[in-house]
Amino acid sequence: MTVSISTVHLMVDDTDAALGFYRDILGLTVRNDVANEGFRWISLSTDTQPEIQIVLSQPHAGRSKEDGDAIAALLAKGVLGQVHFRVDDLDGTFDKLTTAPGVEVLQEPMDQFWGVRDAAVRDPAGNHLRIEQK
Repeated sequence: MTVSISTVHLMVDDTDAALGFYRDILGLTVRNDVANEGFRWISLSTDTQPEIQIVLSQPHAGRSKEDGDAIAALLAKGVLGQVHFRVDDLDGTFDKLTTAPGVEVLQEPMDQFWGVRDAAVRDPAGNHLRIEQK
């Protein structure tokens, strides 16, 4: 049996702001941009791993109002999941990320005791991202 990751979902409160961040700042490629019943989801991937998609979607899309409200509240607190990225140039990527509107720096680039050099930010929606150097 072979198992691999195909998709990771991130909740965002503003798909346009999220698209600007993930496409224009982080450099991901848009694979799909779909509007459905007043909501929108966008799938992106890296050029080096096009088979793994990150899907940006809104808390209320396909959910009850109560569930959407609960997810939106967690998103506003910044307590939903975490995504880790690996880059060739951590310092350059970090500098670029910190110029994006709505990005919150959680940790500047540093060498970790477990052997990686990484940094951490919150995207414009509040999602926790860790960026590590290859």
